[in-house]
Amino acid sequence: MKEYVFELKMKVRDYECDLQGIVNNANYQHYIEHTRHEFLTSVGLSFSKLHDEGVDPVVARLTMSFKTPLRSGEEFVSKLNVQKDGIKYIFLQDIYRLSDMKVVMKAVVECVCVVNGRLSTSELFDTVFAPYFKS
Repeated sequence: MKEYVFELKMKVRDYECDLQGIVNNANYQHYIEHTRHEFLTSVGLSFSKLHDEGVDPVVARLTMSFKTPLRSGEEFVSKLNVQKDGIKYIFLQDIYRLSDMKVVMKAVVECVCVVNGRLSTSELFDTVFAPYFKS
């Protein structure tokens, strides 16, 4: 398994499952978004405080590949890496089922920053994320 810069353990709740008894695909987006927000918190940033300061990181593109379904009550770990490409911050996010460490889902999330209403690079993110960018 590859190395990641951040991980977050979670558990599937009953209401996240569809009639087939598996996690509805839309909930995976919630899982990975929550992971990104917790990553921000871990590096000392608050998503809501950023907004109050005029810095809004937004998702520009999201690709998800589903590999193995999760079911109610299963525990999983959501992991991420972050890269920089021009003005984009690219989050490579994978979810693994904890019981057997099978890959559940893989995602590539491209984010950009809107600073005071304008698409811009974020010096704050460049500085805070620099230790996590891999060459």
